[in-house]
Amino acid sequence: MLEELLALGVSGAEYDAWLIRIGEGDQFSSGFVEINPNSKIPALSDHSTTPPTRVFESGNILLYLAEKFGFFLPKDPAGRTETLNWLFWLQGAAPFLGGGFGHFYNYAPVKIEYAIDRFTMEAKRQLDVLDKQLARGRYVAGEEYTIADMAVWPWYGNVVLGNVYNAAEFLDAGSYKNVLRWAQDVGNRPAVKRGRIVNRTNGPLNEQLHERHDAPRL
Repeated sequence: MLEELLALGVSGAEYDAWLIRIGEGDQFSSGFVEINPNSKIPALSDHSTTPPTRVFESGNILLYLAEKFGFFLPKDPAGRTETLNWLFWLQGAAPFLGGGFGHFYNYAPVKIEYAIDRFTMEAKRQLDVLDKQLARGRYVAGEEYTIADMAVWPWYGNVVLGNVYNAAEFLDAGSYKNVLRWAQDVGNRPAVKRGRIVNRTNGPLNEQLHERHDAPRL
């Protein structure tokens, strides 16, 4: 979101991205808990306000920034509501994809057939819902790129592109043609490419930027 705002020339969207090493328990430090008492990433502290405003939960961060800067959230009631429909759809759906399917299919040390089957069925159902929606327009909430796309793409876009869980073939991702078209479209946005490397600590070295404090490095 912040990279998209910077691409539009919104200077007030300059930001620092600190690396929180969850494997080392950084999320339980007193400083982080002051921002997000639930000890989960991401979290945001807006120091342009007095006192600083804490914002946690990814959907709320997107909504906060969209309202603060006036971009990526339609102004008309119908467009705004449709965007929020899909933003909140993602908040409810993603745990089944990540914590459910992704965990049992790719990460669990013991493969449990029932769990894999159960969450595979749900992941494919969700992809079908999204595919039918994307048959209606270029982006998730219509013809305009919004915070709904920013919320949904890291989960479902990355799945069909084969970037997470090693599951694109298993899920028959190619059959969700509208999702795949949209995933490629969004993934090719320069701001998305820049944002994906921020706080990344794996993969090719040229695709890692552990912390972001110097805009020219992007």
